[in-house]
Amino acid sequence: MSEIKRKKNESFEAFIRRVKKRWQQSGKILQAKKIQFRIEKKSKNMGRASTLHRLKKAEKLEYLRKTGQLPEDKFYRR
Repeated sequence: MSEIKRKKNESFEAFIRRVKKRWQQSGKILQAKKIQFRIEKKSKNMGRASTLHRLKKAEKLEYLRKTGQLPEDKFYRR
Protein backbone atom coordinates (compact mmCIF):
# COMPACT_ATOMS: atom_id res chain seq x y z
CA MET A 1 0.00 0.00 0.00
CA SER A 2 1.41 3.37 -0.94
CA GLU A 3 1.50 6.24 1.50
CA ILE A 4 0.46 9.23 -0.59
CA LYS A 5 -1.12 12.11 1.25
CA ARG A 6 -3.13 14.92 -0.19
CA LYS A 7 -1.31 18.24 -0.31
CA LYS A 8 -2.75 21.35 1.25
CA ASN A 9 -5.25 23.10 -1.08
CA GLU A 10 -4.94 20.29 -3.66
CA SER A 11 -8.14 19.34 -5.46
CA PHE A 12 -9.32 15.76 -5.29
CA GLU A 13 -8.98 15.33 -9.07
CA ALA A 14 -5.36 16.53 -8.98
CA PHE A 15 -4.64 14.18 -6.07
CA ILE A 16 -6.13 11.19 -7.92
CA ARG A 17 -4.15 12.12 -11.05
CA ARG A 18 -0.94 12.23 -8.99
CA VAL A 19 -1.70 8.88 -7.33
CA LYS A 20 -2.46 7.21 -10.67
CA LYS A 21 0.76 8.58 -12.14
CA ARG A 22 2.79 7.20 -9.25
CA TRP A 23 1.07 3.79 -9.50
CA GLN A 24 1.74 3.76 -13.26
CA GLN A 25 5.42 4.51 -12.73
CA SER A 26 5.82 1.87 -10.01
CA GLY A 27 4.22 -0.86 -12.16
CA LYS A 28 1.40 -1.68 -9.73
CA ILE A 29 -1.35 -1.09 -12.33
CA LEU A 30 0.37 -3.38 -14.83
CA GLN A 31 0.79 -6.07 -12.18
CA ALA A 32 -2.87 -5.82 -11.16
CA LYS A 33 -3.99 -6.13 -14.78
CA LYS A 34 -1.81 -9.22 -15.25
CA ILE A 35 -3.31 -11.09 -12.31
CA GLN A 36 -6.90 -9.87 -12.78
CA PHE A 37 -7.87 -12.53 -15.32
CA ARG A 38 -5.28 -15.17 -14.42
CA ILE A 39 -6.58 -18.72 -14.53
CA GLU A 40 -5.04 -21.18 -12.13
CA LYS A 41 -3.64 -24.26 -13.83
CA LYS A 42 -5.24 -27.54 -12.81
CA SER A 43 -3.10 -30.33 -11.45
CA LYS A 44 -2.47 -33.31 -13.72
CA ASN A 45 -4.92 -35.48 -11.80
CA MET A 46 -7.66 -32.87 -11.96
CA GLY A 47 -7.10 -32.42 -15.69
CA ARG A 48 -7.26 -36.18 -16.29
CA ALA A 49 -10.41 -36.53 -14.21
CA SER A 50 -12.04 -33.68 -16.11
CA THR A 51 -11.11 -35.23 -19.47
CA LEU A 52 -12.38 -38.67 -18.46
CA HIS A 53 -15.66 -37.18 -17.25
CA ARG A 54 -16.11 -35.27 -20.51
CA LEU A 55 -15.38 -38.40 -22.60
CA LYS A 56 -17.83 -40.53 -20.58
CA LYS A 57 -20.51 -37.90 -20.99
CA ALA A 58 -19.91 -37.71 -24.75
CA GLU A 59 -20.10 -41.53 -25.04
CA LYS A 60 -23.35 -41.59 -23.09
CA LEU A 61 -24.90 -38.87 -25.27
CA GLU A 62 -23.78 -40.68 -28.42
CA TYR A 63 -25.29 -43.96 -27.14
CA LEU A 64 -28.60 -42.23 -26.32
CA ARG A 65 -28.62 -40.56 -29.75
CA LYS A 66 -27.98 -43.90 -31.51
CA THR A 67 -30.69 -45.73 -29.56
CA GLY A 68 -33.21 -43.01 -30.35
CA GLN A 69 -33.75 -41.95 -26.73
CA LEU A 70 -32.32 -38.53 -27.52
CA PRO A 71 -33.50 -36.49 -30.51
CA GLU A 72 -30.78 -36.00 -33.10
CA ASP A 73 -29.93 -32.31 -33.18
CA LYS A 74 -28.20 -30.72 -36.11
CA PHE A 75 -26.89 -27.89 -33.94
CA TYR A 76 -25.33 -29.17 -30.77
CA ARG A 77 -22.26 -27.90 -29.01
CA ARG A 78 -18.82 -29.19 -29.85
